[in-house]
Amino acid sequence: MQTQNFIPGKDASLESTINNHQTRLQALGFHIEERSWLNPVDGIWSVHIRDRDCPLMFTNGKGATRLACLASALGEFFERLSTNYFWTHYYLGPDIANRPYVHYPQERWFAPGEDGSWPPELLNADLHRFYNPEGGIEASSLVEFNSGNAERGICAIPYVRQRDGAVTYFPVNVIGNLYVSNGMSAGNTQAEARTQALSEIFERHVKARIISEGICLPDVPQAVIARYPRIAAGIAALRAAGFGILVKDASLGGQYPVMNVTLLHPEDQGCFASFGAHPRFEIALERALTELLQGRALDSLAGFPAPGFDLEEVGSSTNIEIHFVDSSGVIHWKFLGDEPDHAFVDWNFSNTTAEDYAWAVDRIHKDGRDIYIADFTHLGVYACRILVPGMSEIYPVDDLAFENNSVGNSIREAILNLPDLDDEECSDLLDTLNESALADQRPVAGVIGLAADAGSFWSDLRVGELKTLLALAIGDEAATLEGCDWIKHFAQLNPQRRAVYACIESIINLAEMGDSGPYMDALRQLYGAGAVAQAHALIMQTDRFMGLNAPGLALDGCEMHHKLLAAYDKVRASHA
Repeated sequence: MQTQNFIPGKDASLESTINNHQTRLQALGFHIEERSWLNPVDGIWSVHIRDRDCPLMFTNGKGATRLACLASALGEFFERLSTNYFWTHYYLGPDIANRPYVHYPQERWFAPGEDGSWPPELLNADLHRFYNPEGGIEASSLVEFNSGNAERGICAIPYVRQRDGAVTYFPVNVIGNLYVSNGMSAGNTQAEARTQALSEIFERHVKARIISEGICLPDVPQAVIARYPRIAAGIAALRAAGFGILVKDASLGGQYPVMNVTLLHPEDQGCFASFGAHPRFEIALERALTELLQGRALDSLAGFPAPGFDLEEVGSSTNIEIHFVDSSGVIHWKFLGDEPDHAFVDWNFSNTTAEDYAWAVDRIHKDGRDIYIADFTHLGVYACRILVPGMSEIYPVDDLAFENNSVGNSIREAILNLPDLDDEECSDLLDTLNESALADQRPVAGVIGLAADAGSFWSDLRVGELKTLLALAIGDEAATLEGCDWIKHFAQLNPQRRAVYACIESIINLAEMGDSGPYMDALRQLYGAGAVAQAHALIMQTDRFMGLNAPGLALDGCEMHHKLLAAYDKVRASHA
């Protein structure tokens, strides 16, 4: 009889979970490749898995064993399939935008008020005040990014408020802008998955508070660590490899189910703080340890920033966002002190998945916050997405006003048809980009939701370069020079194109001296004949946009994007 391995917090054996997930993924038409297995020290595994047909669809798993690690990666893959997170940052095209439903059959569409007010049936009065406290965000800003279908209105998904069972419709736009992947989970049972989602919310919320406030945490006594031999062995192995390892109780005095393991690198003085959460102490500590090395070999632990002294900088939204993305933000020196702000608590809040979930809900409700849950079962694996307004946001609520991804909706069609724009349309697009407050370094593909093919012009086109090309297309010399100067100081563009812009800047400045003609031979020797010819053609407008193709809203010729849409249709078929 085959051995079945169970781990705390999971309601099925690892073998059963893996087999179930793999079988269902194959039935859906996904072919999963396991890549980048890492086992840097005993008791710490990580793996990267991806879909063979669409490599943009990938997840990472971690665990104390190889089986636990693979189950983790497959669970995350299902979580992102079920919640449509794989497509959150992409345009779904005009076909899907006009289907009976774009995201889920249970979605509803709301018409913005004629005065720009938010529809009262959308969210609720308390949430209107939370997301739009000054009332200055127009409802048109809530048109979601994936369809961009402003005529259809605001797409929203029903969530159930756990306090009283009230159904609340959350705009897809709000979820995508503020919450990204936080609070998503898939599991063997509802209680297991919901506990994991709430644990993730606890982890990120408490982590952000600890880092931003420079809280000094208490050490976990060695006798407590010794209760968990596998965890103790992993910690010992990292110390034996020459790293400083701090093991801290991040529960803030027994309030929250969070643990911390921090790595100090003696060669470059880098500091990397890893957090893990779960209502059971052992699981939270193991997660903090495995998170530390997820996707990292021992020789790749260099390069983290040294501790900082400026608490305002450490607590900035930018630094906290970096910690969310890859934990590579700065930690304040206060965090590393030996006089903790809280006493160590030997906590353990529950012992079964039912207890885990009940405790987590009660803890959040005691803090005066509401929990909203959407369940997804259409793929045959239970998954959920949980929102806790005021606690689970990854990006500040102000982003709805100042960094809303809906800005891409109004410029997407023009950008995807660049070569076909006339001078007036180019001028209008340039004005819109200048007024949008989009940073010049932003990738254009990300702004409009395009999955760019590797090596294509779209893959590294930035807003600053696009503005420069538009200025060239309409003969705006001042804007062209401004753009060329920005490009000169931005090293991440294609070097051949950077040479062309440098040449353009020289030609324009030489022309202002009187005539660039006598200098053409020197220009060719400096930049190359090809760069000079292209620079001249762009200035004279015989070449517009460097021969860039125009895929249009149908994204013709964008191979990777169509692979992503084909994968979307595989999931949509399950709704039937």
